[in-house]
Amino acid sequence: MNRLLGPSIQIDPSFPYYLNRSEQSIADELELAGYRVIHYFVTDETKVNQKLIEQLQDRGMAVWAMVLGNGAYTTEHLPKDWPDWQMVLLKPVNDGYFRFSPFSYKYTAWKKQALAELVRKYPFDGLEVAEPYFPEWNGLANGVYGDVGPYARAAFKQQYGSEIPDFKHRSNPNYYKNNPILYRQWIEFRVWTVNRFLFELFNAPGGVREARPDIRIATWSLGIHAGPDSVEKLREFQGLDAAAMISTVRPDVHFIQTHWPDWMRPFLKPDYCKHYEPFAAKIRAIHPHIPIGVQADIGSLQRMRRSRTWLNDFASNAAKLGYSTWTAYEYHLGKYMYDEAPVPLCAKRIGAEQIMIYFQKRVKVSDAVKAVQIIRNGKPDNALPVEVIRVDGSNILLRSSHFPPERFQLSISNIEDTPNLWLFPSKHATEAAQPCYLTVEEE
Repeated sequence: MNRLLGPSIQIDPSFPYYLNRSEQSIADELELAGYRVIHYFVTDETKVNQKLIEQLQDRGMAVWAMVLGNGAYTTEHLPKDWPDWQMVLLKPVNDGYFRFSPFSYKYTAWKKQALAELVRKYPFDGLEVAEPYFPEWNGLANGVYGDVGPYARAAFKQQYGSEIPDFKHRSNPNYYKNNPILYRQWIEFRVWTVNRFLFELFNAPGGVREARPDIRIATWSLGIHAGPDSVEKLREFQGLDAAAMISTVRPDVHFIQTHWPDWMRPFLKPDYCKHYEPFAAKIRAIHPHIPIGVQADIGSLQRMRRSRTWLNDFASNAAKLGYSTWTAYEYHLGKYMYDEAPVPLCAKRIGAEQIMIYFQKRVKVSDAVKAVQIIRNGKPDNALPVEVIRVDGSNILLRSSHFPPERFQLSISNIEDTPNLWLFPSKHATEAAQPCYLTVEEE
């Protein structure tokens, strides 16, 4: 289990940054960034890059499959009756995310089958279901609250013999503020539903553990810094009780995900997870031996992108607080991607006439002038030509019949990053230092 813990990072290979490059180059970049554990965000259970998983694992990295529990960003892979699965909210939302009801037996059955097939087909080391909760923080005030649809109503009536609370009409005796007993039943019912849904996916016949008895399991809940009653409010608003979830599902590790009211803050301090101690303390009181991880967002909005220094400080604080692992969404979203110039990290021989140069980020080569030269006696030797064969993500492959067999230097110039592939594209590329010098070891 230890190989799935420690520093980790999330990647979503469907982003443009990861497209039109080899799986090897992605794995090289992540390995040179120092990561040994990868959370592969699976947005479509039928579209997974097995070569990427294998490239990561060939380097000794552990790979989690991370899926969403309460919905999807795309419906192309879903059965035709998927619209029937959707949650009903107090206020309709059209934000590009399709929210599915855990009360829908058809959705639960489809999700269980899809995850079982996912872990049978692909060699993931672990599987985690993030965001299994109901929407939304403060949803009763802003209307983004559910599920209050027919499946939820029928399930509640079957269990409690009553209609669900009324959330719209203040004069109704069953308005949630007028009937605290009914509302308390509703809260407990929602917590039970989230945990029963996860139990079905992982532990029920036909589920993930039956499909892959060897696979590791992670559950996810949220953390938020919203006052002394944050733990209870999250339970009330979104059906999340991490300790009860762990008791029901029996995962190998549990993650506390940073909630959006926190991660959206532009000046969020890297030690903010200290405010999640009430969430962690409740878990540890009941499950003292389970590893706990914490997750941050480092760049989903332009105004809150986090620097490399911020991320390092966050990691340090997570370790001081006793977290066994940390991760962040998403590797290429960090502010360092926008601010840092390309830096060649190393050069390695790939046979007698080929050398691979590895950068810390994706690059391109300007064709304006000669980009690479062999250094002899401290000076570039133009009589020894070097050909740039291919730029592959963060790697540049060179070829020459003139590479000396002994240790030597290369200079490389006119290297830029790829701002058109960032989440927030820019017209202005950043150039590497002119020129960069690299040492190539002897054959």
